[in-house]
Amino acid sequence: MPIYTYRCENCGIQFDRQQHFDDPALKICPECRKSTLRKVFLPVGIVFKGSGFYATDHRSSSWQTSRKDNSETKAKSKKEVESEKKSEKKNTKSDD
Repeated sequence: MPIYTYRCENCGIQFDRQQHFDDPALKICPECRKSTLRKVFLPVGIVFKGSGFYATDHRSSSWQTSRKDNSETKAKSKKEVESEKKSEKKNTKSDD
């Protein structure tokens, strides 16, 4: 259930209320008992985490540059690991 913030335009009280989507909005202030209560809409921060999003979703261009550099480093290190494995195989064959 979502939590809504209400503010009275008459007395200035502000409070949160947990309500269902289908519940009608509150209109009467619990403090001054006048019908000047309004919903307050606040900005909500959204954070995209995980691999289920497109690379263009809220990413800066500097992220793409660092990703490219990182992938190049990984490719180089994979080649180094493969060459080390080959040299180890050669060394074990010569020991036999």
